[in-house]
Amino acid sequence: MSKHIAVVGLGSMGGAMATALHRAGWQVHGHDPSPAARSAAEKEGVHTVDSLDQLASTPYVVLSLPSASVVEATVPTLLTRPGTLAIVDTTTSQPATSAACASLAAEKGVAFVDAPVSGGRAGAVAGRLTAFVGATADALDVARPVLDALTDGQYRHLGDPGSGNVVKLLNNVLAAVNLVSVGEALAVAKAYGVDPAAAAAGISGASGGSKVSAAMYPDWVLTGTYDSGFALGLMARDAALAVETAAQRGEAPQLLAAASNRWQEALAALGPGADFTEIARTVAPSLTAEGTAAA
Repeated sequence: MSKHIAVVGLGSMGGAMATALHRAGWQVHGHDPSPAARSAAEKEGVHTVDSLDQLASTPYVVLSLPSASVVEATVPTLLTRPGTLAIVDTTTSQPATSAACASLAAEKGVAFVDAPVSGGRAGAVAGRLTAFVGATADALDVARPVLDALTDGQYRHLGDPGSGNVVKLLNNVLAAVNLVSVGEALAVAKAYGVDPAAAAAGISGASGGSKVSAAMYPDWVLTGTYDSGFALGLMARDAALAVETAAQRGEAPQLLAAASNRWQEALAALGPGADFTEIARTVAPSLTAEGTAAA
């Protein structure tokens, strides 16, 4: 099996994945339009190139890009020369984009897998991300070495191309709902004189518990650190995309839509660069020392 791989997009997640692959023995080439991102990757042992077309014909390619539109612009360039076996797209993209890219790649004899990931930068560095996979069975078989390297086997094949992005968007919008609801609940606890941290611990051991109550609020909100590393603008985008994706199939999830609106309000108040856990500033200001204003 070839151990040559390219990573397109060397930001927080892509750079971490490139570094992990290099440490795992892959020969990694990378590209990013940002000179700073390329320089950071070079320091970790990743060989970078200045233009995307230099990566065409690399046997395996991982995409870690900011949006579906960038994926659409990137994939045709990677398919201009023969030699690529599989493209694994870890971007939180859109189902129709993934299906179109899979079809385009198949015409060239290349496997395309949508595999948006969860686990943050820490999971990427450790090679232990969780991936939501959409692909044909044949494409999955070709891409399996890359998926194994990125996730240590923690991925689930959910269906045809695009399925991975459907479920990843649903995962993120459920987290978005929970960040709103847990914040509101802990604010009620505080109003009754109950320590929010104690309330979160109690809830987390019972039926209302979740990763949000067990870790996100205790670690990032109640401590005032807000340093998860995931931007509020990205979560607001993903929540809106989940509702939009539902509408494309005639579904109208009212609770998900209401939560998405709360994220748009937080985006307007705090800006896209705020940490996503700072949603607490707008939905539960009594929990934060600074109220609704970013620190």
